[in-house]
Amino acid sequence: MTEIGPAELLRRRVATDPSRPFVTFYDDATDERVELSARTFDNWVAKTANLLVDGLGAQPGDRVVLMLPPHWQTAVWLMACWSAGLVAEPVPPPGDPATAGAEPGGEAGEPAVPSGPYLLAAAEEVLDTVIDDAGTEEIVGLSLHSLGGPLAACPPGVVDYAAEVRAHGDRFTPDPSVTPDDPALTVPGRLVTKTTLSAAGVTYEARAAVEKWGLGASDRILVDLPFTTLNGVLCGLVAPLASGASVIIQRNPNKAAVDRRVILEHVTAVAGVSGWNDATGSVRRLL
Repeated sequence: MTEIGPAELLRRRVATDPSRPFVTFYDDATDERVELSARTFDNWVAKTANLLVDGLGAQPGDRVVLMLPPHWQTAVWLMACWSAGLVAEPVPPPGDPATAGAEPGGEAGEPAVPSGPYLLAAAEEVLDTVIDDAGTEEIVGLSLHSLGGPLAACPPGVVDYAAEVRAHGDRFTPDPSVTPDDPALTVPGRLVTKTTLSAAGVTYEARAAVEKWGLGASDRILVDLPFTTLNGVLCGLVAPLASGASVIIQRNPNKAAVDRRVILEHVTAVAGVSGWNDATGSVRRLL
């Protein structure tokens, strides 16, 4: 089988199963719940891809660094990058324990913000720490507000995602030069500091994970993992997409709420959920 990229997986999902819930998001710190069908998710992806290309001038092969927490908008940005032929690089925020003590270019790890040039999408809570980074060509700030509100205070030179994205079309036409063999995702590697996968490579890894974990279209997967590793990207987005399953992404989990959620949301598998499986993110089937 000729491998396709994640953007084509989404197109097929929209064509065959547009209305069933695809991504559900919970933030237990704010009592927020958002549910998106494949069609609604695809509309957000298209708007974001159009913002990247038409609004910010991104070209196929450009790098987009994502300094974003587990969130439905993070999943949207990953897919928008792949739709536009851009290379997504999700990274932890400055000061994250995963990057503490890392030296730029050192073997022990990478700095929280990679060397430029690149476009940076950052959550509002970390904007102050990256605003002066010389490697960024453009900075987009995401409020991640539950009602889609703008940034509380937009710094000069920062594009307010919530304020800008709605003006863009909900259909995106990809550049015909973009192919599944083009680079698509940069994540920490198993044997090297970083590795970059093609779009086809991301789909291949997702399909291998689907087979390994035994996922199917009836599954509901509860995920408590960041998108800063390949495993997090697979569990939180691409493996559910490849299998026809739906995913529940959670942030700031409260154990009592999570325990209820497993029942109320008819969860059939978990990844990285404290008390339900280990923190390595290995998917555990419940049903």
